[in-house]
Amino acid sequence: MEEILTLAVSPQAWIALATLIVMEVVLGIDNLVFVSILTNKLPEDRRAKARTIGIGGALILRLLLLSLLFVLVGLTDPVFGVFGQEFSWRDIILIAGGLFLVWKSTTEIHHSVDPEEEENADAKGVVVMNFGLTILQILALDIVFSLDSILTAVGMTPHLPIMICAVIVSVILMLVASGPLARFIEQNPTVVMLALGFLLMIGMLLIADGFGVHVPKGYVYAAIAFSGGVEALNILARRARKRKAR
Repeated sequence: MEEILTLAVSPQAWIALATLIVMEVVLGIDNLVFVSILTNKLPEDRRAKARTIGIGGALILRLLLLSLLFVLVGLTDPVFGVFGQEFSWRDIILIAGGLFLVWKSTTEIHHSVDPEEEENADAKGVVVMNFGLTILQILALDIVFSLDSILTAVGMTPHLPIMICAVIVSVILMLVASGPLARFIEQNPTVVMLALGFLLMIGMLLIADGFGVHVPKGYVYAAIAFSGGVEALNILARRARKRKAR
């Protein structure tokens, strides 16, 4: 309690909290995009519930990891080596998560490029996924993204209350943004391909990170921001053409 009161009156603590919240939100974008794409394949009346469960699961996992910081630190210790390359449990989790993300993104891109007739579709012709399977996939990726998020938090501040506050605030912001983002992706199909390409790149980066090749995330997010800006111009151009046609 005394530590919390001390942090509450410390300007440095508030700066650290604000910085960490921004970092957590940025790191949570890929998780949020993945959740939006998956839940958009569910029946419309179940999408909000799936997003809430998926993002709520991310909050629970991150708080659980924070409560087990001593275990989390141990995950970076090498457990075996292959051809001189040592791997920790963190590396194994990142590689497994990256492979899953690459597989899932590639599968979704294939379905978008070469759609097939499927029996399990709604009245609009949108393929409907199983609710339980969707939640399972979201929670599987939550583990990977949560691990990356908490390790970032641990590297930025030694104070557990700041980490907990930053995680809670960032996940709440993700939950608030999930609905509008999912609707935006649904209303702009070309954004889906861009988002899948983004997730494919993140998957490759997770694999590379697991093998000890660290790519600065600033370059990645700069490329994503540039691609997003180009796509935004495309959307504006299409709307302008539609208004002119009318």
